[in-house]
Amino acid sequence: MPAVDRLPFRDPSLPTRKRVDDLLGRLTPDERLAMLHQYSPAVPRLGLAAFRTGTEALHGVAWLGTATVFPQAVGLGATWDEELVHRVAEATAVELRAFHYHRPTAVGTGRNSLQAWAPVLNLLRDPRWGRNEEGYSEDPLHTARLGTAFCRGLAGDHHRFLRTAPVLKHFLAYNNEDDRCTTSSGLRPRVLQEYDLAAFRPVVASGAATGAMAGYNLVNGRPCHVSPLMRDELRRWAEPTGRELFVVSDAEAPSNLVDPEHYFDDHAESHAAALKAGIDSFTDHGQDSATPVGRLREALRRGLIDQSDVDRAVRRQLELRFRLGEFDPELDPYTATGPEVIDCPEHRALALRSATESVTLLRNTGLLPIDATTTRRVAVIGPFAGTLCEDWYSGTFPYQVTVADGLSAVLGSYGGEVVVADGADRVALRSRTTGELLGKTAFDVLDWGDGVLTLRSAETRRYLSLKRADGSLAADQDQIKSWDVGETFRLVPVDGSVLLQSVLTDRYAVVDPVDGRVTVTAETPDAAERWEREVLCDGTADAVAAALSADVAVVVLGNQPLIGGRETRDRAGIALPEPQESLLRSVAGVRRDTVLVVMSSYPYALDWADEHLPAVVWTSHGGQETGRAVAAVLLGEAEPAGRLPQTWYRGDDELPHPLDYDVIKAGWTYQYHRAAPLYPFGHGLSYTRFEHRDLFLSAGVITANSAVDVSVTLANTGARTGSEVVQLYVRALDARYEAPRLRLADFRKVVLAPGESRVLSFRLSSEHLAHWDVTTGAFATDPGTYELLVARSAEDVVLTAPLTVAGPPPAPRAGVDRRVLAVDFDDYDSASLVDATRTTGDAVTPAGAPATLWFRSTDLSGAVRVEAEVSAEGNDPAARVAFWTDGGLLAEIPVPDTGDRYRWTTVTAALPAPVVGVQDLRVTLHGSFRLTAFRFGSAD
Repeated sequence: MPAVDRLPFRDPSLPTRKRVDDLLGRLTPDERLAMLHQYSPAVPRLGLAAFRTGTEALHGVAWLGTATVFPQAVGLGATWDEELVHRVAEATAVELRAFHYHRPTAVGTGRNSLQAWAPVLNLLRDPRWGRNEEGYSEDPLHTARLGTAFCRGLAGDHHRFLRTAPVLKHFLAYNNEDDRCTTSSGLRPRVLQEYDLAAFRPVVASGAATGAMAGYNLVNGRPCHVSPLMRDELRRWAEPTGRELFVVSDAEAPSNLVDPEHYFDDHAESHAAALKAGIDSFTDHGQDSATPVGRLREALRRGLIDQSDVDRAVRRQLELRFRLGEFDPELDPYTATGPEVIDCPEHRALALRSATESVTLLRNTGLLPIDATTTRRVAVIGPFAGTLCEDWYSGTFPYQVTVADGLSAVLGSYGGEVVVADGADRVALRSRTTGELLGKTAFDVLDWGDGVLTLRSAETRRYLSLKRADGSLAADQDQIKSWDVGETFRLVPVDGSVLLQSVLTDRYAVVDPVDGRVTVTAETPDAAERWEREVLCDGTADAVAAALSADVAVVVLGNQPLIGGRETRDRAGIALPEPQESLLRSVAGVRRDTVLVVMSSYPYALDWADEHLPAVVWTSHGGQETGRAVAAVLLGEAEPAGRLPQTWYRGDDELPHPLDYDVIKAGWTYQYHRAAPLYPFGHGLSYTRFEHRDLFLSAGVITANSAVDVSVTLANTGARTGSEVVQLYVRALDARYEAPRLRLADFRKVVLAPGESRVLSFRLSSEHLAHWDVTTGAFATDPGTYELLVARSAEDVVLTAPLTVAGPPPAPRAGVDRRVLAVDFDDYDSASLVDATRTTGDAVTPAGAPATLWFRSTDLSGAVRVEAEVSAEGNDPAARVAFWTDGGLLAEIPVPDTGDRYRWTTVTAALPAPVVGVQDLRVTLHGSFRLTAFRFGSAD
């Protein structure tokens, strides 16, 4: 046998596929099987190193220590700047290369992975989503554009080698945290194709992504980890690129298929189904590969999978590893990356630029920008006045510039000053048993709403934390950043004292009467220690005093990313926490010139602030340079360049149910929401003025397969250099379907000097006007009248132009001698979408009340019978399916017990007379059963 370095897979002159085939052929079946786990072991006899999938890289390298921390993804979304997002991803990838080469991992796990688990393309449909911070936008086009830019930055531009390998998260329709592993996202075909898939499709088709991660949730009753959409959509889009996607599971999701989802009876069956559906790597049981690999080995033994299923997944992994340069270090252009790039000056400057461009001015009646040369004192107030937060997917701050720091640095240079008041009460908690102070210190109590508190030592400014191992307490945390947050408590009033209760465990603090040791171990209030609560300093009074002493008050409110809405927990509503709202009103009551700065991972309802305050600003948690960025915008050193990537609803707006994923019928996002928002999608004010004029179209009429060139002139008519995001929307004016109110078709961010103007050109294809036609199962651009809109936001249209699509009218739906899928309805009522089988297909079932499905303009000419494909688990005498037209009942068919929800039968009925012409068909489902399709038959 030749030396390893002379084997064909080591020959860089060979095509990659030949090298992969050679290496795969040299691996034993057991070695291949072991490579299906996240921690793929080394194969020393072939010189093959250990390989681990996945490093978090959402807005900088995460979980590996100090690294440059950029704004949260939702903040990057607010920049609307593809070039900037590309540069942030590029810097993240450069630092990840440095970690890969120069920062060790745990023993036996291999180097830090160059597979980057980012970006997140899940759409921000519901602002209550706990992981709202991870997505770019509520709009699929906007998300896809920024997602493509981020992927290209991560991957690099070398023709052969990847800098890192971007993995898209989370496929598909994942937008709720509560019960996320057992809830199903109901997606009818139009929503699936026009909304949720639309965010992923362009990114994959561009070739910029190298992989994807399946979501925890179910879609139409089927877990994403066994979804046929991985094969039928995701992988199909990648085919023209000549590259295959490497699809990974989410953590522990393969095990979830059995428990808690109970979708399969045992783990061998579930893992086999996931592998065959397209999961190439199992992130399960941490570093314990024996358990998931053992399940796959059992699946092989039982014939549930065969060697070709294993080889297919391993081949995808190996191809990725070749592209990452593992086998050609002497040729890989990225191997020279040194550790000095981590938090280097260039990346610090980029962190500042990205944080600054994400700051969004929501309201301004003239208070901003603050004149630093004449303002002597600014009061910075609120829980984020003097602190910044890391989130779960951020790196460790190399340094922090808070809002108070940023303002102080600039104002100080002009002789001004900043006074800080975080609004927290300072209290002493004294044990009734021992008379000792809890922690031997006073605590600043920050109230995050709903009675959830953090206690920060007044001496060290570290947070009180519960230690799960023994229930002890220690004020030792500089940052709140752990999966199980041990730093949140409640102070429960009882008999003139308070009980200290852990939010994490629901247990109460007790004091050992002998040694005075405090542990949080009591199961009931009766067994808990009573604490005397003494207020040493009134936080609101301090804040009011600071505001009174200042020329301007800047109140910085928002969310702590690991408290309230976060991964595994959605928000119940969108109101500011009551303690923060109260603090804001108290400050504004004494200082008219009050600016609200919202530092948050998601939108809030700011109705009172919008009505009563002169200025409102939003920033995401913007990373290490947040404070300098906010200060630059507040003081006018930088233009407020951000624009909202999602709708900010009003407080009295009754939002749809969080699990209603039908954006069309429920009325989600700017496309379909009926009530006027507080701040619309795309909104953001400027310190200068822009004029949009001279909207021209190269043609007023196009066909269904053509395009039109669009131009518009943008002019800066103000006195400052500024940036504007020109937003191009379209809408159908006479659609046969429920069309969006308007839909983003293109956008461009432009920086202009005072008096400068620029002609912007766009190319609008008929695809931008298309909808998913349920009658044909494809995208279609209907003939008719459309409107092109140039806007500052989804609610601020400045120019419009008509556009006509010429062509024959759409044919009616063919309804005879053709199988019609039940999910291809035009409208519905009281229906749920479920799985037809465990591997493929959708069905419809009543949701409580009888369900109704409408199939409009259906040609039923000559129909004399109807048959329906149904399943029923149990004998329900009321189970029946009925078919109606405007002329009345055509047929009603009882549905028998088929014994299993996946056992299908066809039931048939003759029609009383042949049907004539095109009809609006109505199908009603009564009782408990599933309908997957129906067919009307002719006499022939």
